[in-house]
Amino acid sequence: MTKVSVVIPIYNGEKDLPELIECLRSQTYSADKVEYLLVDNNSSDRSSSIIQAAAESKEITIRPLAENQIQSSYAARNAGIRAANSEILAFTDGDCRPQPEWLENLIQPFSDSNVGLVVGEILALPGDSLLEKYADKQETLSQKHTLAHPFCPYGQTANLAIRKQAFVEVGLFRPYLTTGGDADICWRILRDTSYQFKFAEKAIIKHRHRSTWKDLQSQWRRYGKSNKYLHELHGVDLMRELKTKEYVYRLSRWLLKELPLTTVKIISGKAEVLELFNTPIGLLNGRARIMGQKEAKLSEKSRQIDRF
Repeated sequence: MTKVSVVIPIYNGEKDLPELIECLRSQTYSADKVEYLLVDNNSSDRSSSIIQAAAESKEITIRPLAENQIQSSYAARNAGIRAANSEILAFTDGDCRPQPEWLENLIQPFSDSNVGLVVGEILALPGDSLLEKYADKQETLSQKHTLAHPFCPYGQTANLAIRKQAFVEVGLFRPYLTTGGDADICWRILRDTSYQFKFAEKAIIKHRHRSTWKDLQSQWRRYGKSNKYLHELHGVDLMRELKTKEYVYRLSRWLLKELPLTTVKIISGKAEVLELFNTPIGLLNGRARIMGQKEAKLSEKSRQIDRF
């Protein structure tokens, strides 16, 4: 088995860490071939002490690290990359739940030396709220959306593995970027090196969808900011803002056509209640994304690329 370094940035992860660590302990990949680099990014809760206690248990190799200078998950990942002892680096996040065979399936494609990136799949944890069920139905987190990006495919850092040599060639993450860094690093590797990527659909990470309206809108505003940053860095097309008459048309169509038809389907057992709200939720999410795109301003610092 190839040696692997798993890099996980942690910020105020007190509630998530126990379950995350249990998922790491449950990996089928040989424990003596993996080091887990948990990088505390200036947390104000008990994250650091929880990580330290897990490291002392010796059940798996956990190396506690810290990035306290720059408040950014990408800066924290860079700290992990620099400290890693392996040629393959896997990434996930503190609020993710790697399934037992995640690492085994994510690393397998690297047996081909031409592969520099491997993207795993992200599925939803069970949710009870309407918003969680809506996002699950839309497969909001699935990597199939990012892999189909019209500019260039990429994988989200919630479930991604990269060959260390690729970082040597193109540099590390942009440490001051607050969103969009996963696309940026993948595009630099795929466009500036000869490395190929693979999609490992059986390498599964589970993640919880946003359950409140505030969190959902924040998520979509962040998507908009990411799009603006990537427009500045790579020339990606900006998302077009709908005109007032387009909003009026879509809402009118929803009220006069979709709502009555869906209600009939629900009564006959052919549809779920959440389908009544597909259009308004979709429009509001799109609006939040546009707002994020308008608000985003890429600083000069955010253009900086870290090196080893």
